[in-house]
Amino acid sequence: MKEATGELNMTVVTVVAIAAVMAFFYAFVWPTIRSSLQLNTACSTAGGGTYTDTSNGITCSGGTCTISSTGQSKNCLEDVD
Repeated sequence: MKEATGELNMTVVTVVAIAAVMAFFYAFVWPTIRSSLQLNTACSTAGGGTYTDTSNGITCSGGTCTISSTGQSKNCLEDVD
């Protein structure tokens, strides 16, 4: 019985550790990845011109796209060869 209790404890520790890693990813890493993907898509769509995506709060003008909620921006013209 002691052995079964030890295995149950390790299972609980493993599940809690996995949940902690997932929570860290979704709280800190995912928003950055999502913003970057949105800015890349907006830059591609704008093509150096103007573009507005009201659902995501993205505005592109003069070769720069900005997300209003985070203040993150990207110069779309620096990636063009």
